[in-house]
Amino acid sequence: MRYEELAEEPCSITRPLVILGDRWTLVILKYAFSGIRRFNAFQSALGISRGRLQDRLDRLIEHGILVKQKAAVGAHEEYRLTQKGHDIYPILLAIRDWGDTYMAPDGPPVRYTHRDCTGEAHVRLECDECGTELTARDVTPEPGPGLAGAPGVDRRVG
Repeated sequence: MRYEELAEEPCSITRPLVILGDRWTLVILKYAFSGIRRFNAFQSALGISRGRLQDRLDRLIEHGILVKQKAAVGAHEEYRLTQKGHDIYPILLAIRDWGDTYMAPDGPPVRYTHRDCTGEAHVRLECDECGTELTARDVTPEPGPGLAGAPGVDRRVG
C-alpha cells in the first residue's frame, strides 16, 4: 500500500498519519504551540530547507490545521493554529510524556506547567462513561459506524 492510500483506510489512527506522520510536521507544530508564526522563524528554529518547510506548512494549511494570515502588526504574513490545530496539543503532550519517561535519563528537559497553579500538564486516557483511568490493557477495539460502509476492508480492528 502506498503512503497516500493510507488516507482512504477506515481507521482514525491511520488517516491522521498521512498528515502528521512525518517528523518535521510534528516539530513544526511544537514550535507553532510555542508561539512561532513566521516562516523565517520556523526555518531558523528548525534548520530545515525552505522547500521542505513550505511543503509541510502548505499541507497543514490544506488540512485546516494552520491558517496563513496577515500579521496584526507589520506587512508580513504569519501561520496561526486553527481550532483543529489546537486539538493536536494532547498528541504532542502524549509524545512528550513518553519521551520524558523513556528518553530523558536526566529528567524532563522542559516542564509544561499550568499557568494558574504551576502544576504539570499530562495527558490522561480515561473512560468517557465512568472516568476510570485506562491503559491499552483495559481497551477493546470494536467495529464502529465508519467501518460498516467501507468496501473490501479487513474487518479486524485495532
